[in-house]
Amino acid sequence: MTKINMKTPLVEIDGDEMTRVLWEVIKEKLLSPFIELKTEYYDLGLSNRDNTNDEVTVQSAHAIKKYGVGVKCATITANTARQKEYNLKHLHPSPNATIRAILDGTVFRKPISVNRIKPSVITWKAPIVIGRHAYGDVYKAAEMEIDGPGKVEMVYTKSDGTERRVKIADFEGSGIVQGMHNYDESIKSFARACFLYAINEKIPLWFATKDTISKTYDGRFKAIFEEIYETEFKEKCAAAGIEYFYTLIDDAVARVVKSEGGFLWACKNYDGDVQSDMIASAAGSLAMMTSVLVSPSGVFEYEAAHGTVQQHYYRWQKGEKTSTNPAALIFAWSGALSKRAELDGLSDLTDFARRLEKAVLSTIEDGIMTGDLAKLSDPPPVKVLNSWEFIDEISSRL
Repeated sequence: MTKINMKTPLVEIDGDEMTRVLWEVIKEKLLSPFIELKTEYYDLGLSNRDNTNDEVTVQSAHAIKKYGVGVKCATITANTARQKEYNLKHLHPSPNATIRAILDGTVFRKPISVNRIKPSVITWKAPIVIGRHAYGDVYKAAEMEIDGPGKVEMVYTKSDGTERRVKIADFEGSGIVQGMHNYDESIKSFARACFLYAINEKIPLWFATKDTISKTYDGRFKAIFEEIYETEFKEKCAAAGIEYFYTLIDDAVARVVKSEGGFLWACKNYDGDVQSDMIASAAGSLAMMTSVLVSPSGVFEYEAAHGTVQQHYYRWQKGEKTSTNPAALIFAWSGALSKRAELDGLSDLTDFARRLEKAVLSTIEDGIMTGDLAKLSDPPPVKVLNSWEFIDEISSRL
């Protein structure tokens, strides 16, 4: 069989644990037999990030800027337990946060819908897309432990040397303090990306923060979204027949649970992290959630929205075949290949990406699935497979 040729490489970013194991199986069984795969490879496994002092993460982000499209495996953001487990020299920040900051993008996460898996929220009739701001807040926060009595202040020193000070707290004993920031330009990019996505998909756009409590910080987000809407997108939204509205984050949660779905929910960085997991779980499984980082410069990074599946990895190390669901990893590849095909004008590669997704969905619809979906399947599954068997089934349909 003649393989499909690629003009431009994808930036391939490898990851950790069980997802790293399945990443290679997906390439071997579902991609390499059909495509002359061109990639520029970066190993963001935890040990390599530590060995390179995290420089490899920065390099991978700049490679995405160069080539326009990247595809990323799930990676570990180490805590002290992971530092001990992997014998790390440093605790580096989230690699996703580093890449997002360099690309100045917005993350859009959307459930992979199959008829056989019913959402646990019975009112949902259409997917809910999460638009997550990809810069700042707790992911770029400065933190400090306070070891005794004293005063903590926030100080802004202007370029002309003048200062403004705000007291944070008087400490009578030990405690902790954290300082967050964001930039107007980053928030504007976030707002524009969300409006463009909503208009392109012809779905309503909701934006939610907590400006009643965080009057300055969250209030700035609210004001910028309103400004961008009024000056750039109000007429375009009307022409597309879509609505934009703002609400408090707690009100948004209540509305979401009672809604029919079918809208884009724009969230600040941490809110989007939490709510995308909630949407994914309620829609079926964290392994059934697509994720794409869209940069205003026109570059894209596709990944699975879930973690490295740590416990399955430990079982695999003992020689077990696990039933880890690889669907989101496969859709990361299909999304990246589809975008690469679009940018390079490769209709055969576009067709392959669509066929790959169709093969995954038809396998599940026919009742052949991994263990996470078997518990949710209605009607019950015909066959429950381990990850390797599931990928083989998809391959047979390709």
